[in-house]
Order: sequence, then C-alpha cells, then structure tokens
Amino acid sequence: MMTPTERLSPIEVLLVEDDPGDVLMTREAFEEHKVNNRLAVVSDGAEALAYLRQEGEYSDAVRPDLILLDLNLPRRDGREVLAEIKADEELRRIPVVVLTTSAADEDILRSYSLHANAYVTKPVDFEQFITVVRQIDDFFVSVVRLPPRVDR
Repeated sequence: MMTPTERLSPIEVLLVEDDPGDVLMTREAFEEHKVNNRLAVVSDGAEALAYLRQEGEYSDAVRPDLILLDLNLPRRDGREVLAEIKADEELRRIPVVVLTTSAADEDILRSYSLHANAYVTKPVDFEQFITVVRQIDDFFVSVVRLPPRVDR
C-alpha cells in the first residue's frame, strides 16, 4: 500500500471519448471524488494520438499517467489507437483502460490482445457509471504503482 503522500500526488488522465454525456459524467466523477487528478479530454482517435505525441495544438500537453479509451470513435477507431499506443516505445507503458459500451467478447479479446490494461463496460445507469469511474480512479491512484512520467 502507498503512503498518504504518494496517494495525494495528482495523476494526469486522458479521456478519449466522443459522447458529450459520458465526458460530462466522467468529469463529474473526477471532480466529486479526486479534485487533485487532472482530466484532459479529446473526442476522437486522431486527436488522441496527436495529444499523446505532443503534436500540433498539443505540443505543450502533459503526457498522461492513465488513458481511458472508448472503442467506438470517429476518425481513428479506439482499437487502432490502442494498437498504436502499445506499438510505440514511448507510449506503451502508459496504462490504458478501455471504457466502452461494448460487451462483445470479440471487442474484449481484441482489446486484451492489443495489450489493454483493463476492459470496463460502461454502465447505462448514471450512478453506476460514476461508481465505475471512481473505482478506476481509486485503483490507479491508491493501489497501482504507475511508471514515472517521461515527457519529451
């Protein structure tokens, strides 16, 4: 278990989500639960890769400690984004939690084959959604030791 000081260190979380309602609920869960953690949001797969590679408008973006990735995204599908993250020497050590509406075995198997760190099906119910996001946050802030952040 981590010391209280380690637990209070904020982490940078990148949410890759195109549904404004899910973005709003995720922000709410973070704001109510852990004000310290910073949540950045991009709405499609191409934007996610630009953010992670610190390209264009994201040249000053902080490399995230954790990525919450939806699978069904415009421009670049979440599966493509996951494959590129895990194939990239600099990005592959960032934990990726697939957070999606799909409960299909094919999506689950493919995500783990692409080295997702976890696969979570989004609950439809608002309160359950908030609970799930808080549990992910708790796990990666209080239980897991994340690799040190390496910015380019």
